[in-house]
Amino acid sequence: MQIVLALHNWDRWAIVFFGIWSLVNALRGIYGERTYTATDNKSNLFFLISCDIQLVTGLILYFVNGWPSQLKYMNDAYSRFFAMEHGAMMLIALTLVHIGRAKVKKAATDEAKHKKALLFFGLAILLIIVAIPWPFRPIVGRPWF
Repeated sequence: MQIVLALHNWDRWAIVFFGIWSLVNALRGIYGERTYTATDNKSNLFFLISCDIQLVTGLILYFVNGWPSQLKYMNDAYSRFFAMEHGAMMLIALTLVHIGRAKVKKAATDEAKHKKALLFFGLAILLIIVAIPWPFRPIVGRPWF
């Protein structure tokens, strides 16, 4: 399980990197009035793939570590965070990434692609950053690496 936990931990950095890269590309596309390029598509795809990998490792950790049985302890902040809040926010973020990727692919113009990427990936990365148990968070904080 230590390997899965390490992969889950390291993958968060890939998600943050690819999510920010996607946002920067979207902003550059909107304000720089540039076309939607293969690089934009790759950053979005890598963001999606890293989120999907995180989902698989997260589900393994969730069920192997017995977090569903902790749902009865909602008055305990630590149990509530890992049994409910973390997973729920991450699932919403993952849904936003998948919907955003589909909307971007279907958008008719380059400007529309960049705007949809900014909206969906921006909301997703915001939720992801809020839901990560950063070391500076009291009670639920985890190490940087």
